[in-house]
Amino acid sequence: MAVRASRAITLFVACLLLQAQTRPVPPKPLGEGGVAELVVMTSGTFTAAHLELAPEFERSAMTKVSTATTSMGVGADSIPSRLKRGDAADVVIVNADALDALIADGLVLANSRTDLARSRMGVAVRAGARKPDISSVDALKRALLDAKSVALSSSVSGDYFTKELFPQLGIAEQMAAKTRRSGNERVGALIARGDAEMGVQQMSELLPVKGIDIVGPLPPEVQRVTVFAAGVAASSKHPDTARAYIRYLASTAASPAVARTGLER
Repeated sequence: MAVRASRAITLFVACLLLQAQTRPVPPKPLGEGGVAELVVMTSGTFTAAHLELAPEFERSAMTKVSTATTSMGVGADSIPSRLKRGDAADVVIVNADALDALIADGLVLANSRTDLARSRMGVAVRAGARKPDISSVDALKRALLDAKSVALSSSVSGDYFTKELFPQLGIAEQMAAKTRRSGNERVGALIARGDAEMGVQQMSELLPVKGIDIVGPLPPEVQRVTVFAAGVAASSKHPDTARAYIRYLASTAASPAVARTGLER
């Protein structure tokens, strides 16, 4: 009996050792004492896509994705200013021209630059308000002149209107007094609370805002398509993981989420 019991114990221990050897080893956390934190700075245009896609990356990479800012911002709160003063960042997502400037300043790694999506601009009004005709350049011009106030972003799309399109249409002087820049907010927020009668911004930034109605995209003749790109911050503590997240954002697997937010590949 004693011999049989000894053999049974030996067999049991051998089985436990075999299971331990064949059991999959869990992925090693990226950070000391836990999961690494990947800090993302993104302009508003790519925010909705980023927020939808981040959870899946967190699950697959065992990496917490934190969002430091969801706006390009202005002044001390702008992404360039944050990077220059050393705020934590791993991934930076802004329009391609702005990213190239950050690369030139040594704030983003040049060899990490990756185009993610293209964005068209559109017009919006407060929910339930009359939608102006913007089907042609002349119609858009009339709509702008008829509006009591027009909200524009404080970044690239707003600059396009004030510096290029308004002068091109010959209405720069008339529009100056009734143009509202959005600061660190989305244009849609100004429209929703009645601070502006109509507004123009990238479609992907207008779509998520409640309390507004989308009129439609700008006429093709004056449409400005902006490319948004991502790069690894030069100060990143997790550059390899940052590159992995950027590859994921640019992948075909991420395309449906990108399209749902009004962006194009």
